[in-house]
Amino acid sequence: MADDDLLTRAQWGNLTGQNWAVLARLSTDESDGEAAEDVPEHGRRAPLTGRDIKSTEEQDRDGRKFVEERGGRVVHTYFEPDTSAWRKRRVREADGRIVYRVVRPIFEGALEDLRSGQAPNGERLDGLIVYDIDRLTRDPRHLEDAIDVVERSRRPILDITGSLDLLTENGRAVARLVVTMSNKQSADTARRVRRKHRALEREGIPTGGARPFGWNDDKRTLHPDESKHIRKAVERILGGAPFRAIPLEWNEAGVMTPRGNKWTPSKVKEMFRNPRLCGYRSRKVWQTNPVTGGEMQRWEIVHDDDGHPVVGQWDRIVTVEEWRALVDVIGESMGPGDGHNSRKYLGTGTLRCDKNECGAALRVVKAPKSANKPEGFFYYACADKGQGGCAGTKIPGPETDEAIKELVFAKWEEEAARREAAAVPQEWSGESDLARVREDIEEAKEARERRIISKEQYFSLLQRSTAEERRLQRERNQWFKRRYASQGEPVNLREDWDGLTIVEKRSHVEQTLTAVLVAPAVGRRKPVQTRLTPLFRTEDDIQDSEED
Repeated sequence: MADDDLLTRAQWGNLTGQNWAVLARLSTDESDGEAAEDVPEHGRRAPLTGRDIKSTEEQDRDGRKFVEERGGRVVHTYFEPDTSAWRKRRVREADGRIVYRVVRPIFEGALEDLRSGQAPNGERLDGLIVYDIDRLTRDPRHLEDAIDVVERSRRPILDITGSLDLLTENGRAVARLVVTMSNKQSADTARRVRRKHRALEREGIPTGGARPFGWNDDKRTLHPDESKHIRKAVERILGGAPFRAIPLEWNEAGVMTPRGNKWTPSKVKEMFRNPRLCGYRSRKVWQTNPVTGGEMQRWEIVHDDDGHPVVGQWDRIVTVEEWRALVDVIGESMGPGDGHNSRKYLGTGTLRCDKNECGAALRVVKAPKSANKPEGFFYYACADKGQGGCAGTKIPGPETDEAIKELVFAKWEEEAARREAAAVPQEWSGESDLARVREDIEEAKEARERRIISKEQYFSLLQRSTAEERRLQRERNQWFKRRYASQGEPVNLREDWDGLTIVEKRSHVEQTLTAVLVAPAVGRRKPVQTRLTPLFRTEDDIQDSEED
């Protein structure tokens, strides 16, 4: 069948011998302006437009009936459930640029199939049927894509109601006007919805879909178990425990997200960064770098007309001071280092070969069966020369771990005595300095956005200010940890050690030791302690490692 014949016969309503596909889209997006109306008590009213179609199955049935009554055959249906034809999403282009586009992969796939003339099941495809133009698109870009397919592939796109005509110049002009008005209608509805949400935010009223972790389904009262998990995790992080231990422990204990999924480090950090924890109303915003144009998402506290934080209508889990200190520790936004350490042995990454100043990190080697060692016995050994080592050092793993543990205990107890002797001030003296530096950073960003200063000036100011901010944050974190620890029961690391995860144990090792040098064995069965030379971290080393 000639392509021009397809268009001519479609205009006359003769689809005999043709293969068609149905596109059925349903949007529950409030911004589409398609909210369902109440059904009259006396019965169901007949649908008048695409907005009245409440199921993709109904659209599919009507589309099939339309095609079959005119002699055609439906060979495939493209279902688009809960798909907005208007709402734009953030998309990264191939060149790295961030743009906002309506994302409809099924719709785009249907156009591509129509362009090639082949349905997903391999059958010939001659045309596409929709209920009306509103079901096809509300986005001018997508309308132009559809028009391009009809004009170039000479395969028709029809609707049931007769409101869509892409086969003639006049019809295409009308379609452009209709889509433009539909797009404006969606934008008007979205504006009303945003205004409604802003009003809810100002009143501190909880909104959204799934309940937040830590609260019950009403989003106001605390979930007894989940809120305890959060409190305990915050206390441990502020007390010096590594963040990466939290998601591991929760997953091992069977603590799931509200949607029943396992926790990842990024999910836990996103939850901890949310001001909701301390009772503040918040919203997510995208922040654009004024120089690179890159974007990152972060939580923003909602403020009232007087500039005060809006307190939400729900129970808080932690205090504002605890939440701010927590965000200082874990960072305000996702960045490098948000992953987790997968090491499973206490000494990996810390033990170094000391033969002829080799310096290579020792790796774990399982004992062969011929060694007649207990199951799971292992050694720490230097890699061979082909892998950057010298293969000249090997030391029993379990005994070395015990020696490392005793080094950590000794250093901890020494530091604990010093901490107890030093009183922790109730107020941190650098709060005003930190506020001033952050104000300088914001002023520099604003100046760059307004092109008052050059890139070079901006980066110079930013480098100095952010370095000062990190230094002050480290001091604040150290003060808060000392103050927090002084208010609770003293930690006895020796007694608590067996109850810690390997991640927490590794964290204590890394905070205590820069490295442990391992000398080659001399003689037989000498204690492993005689072969170890510990290099303890200084206070500056500890602060630098926390920054990293």
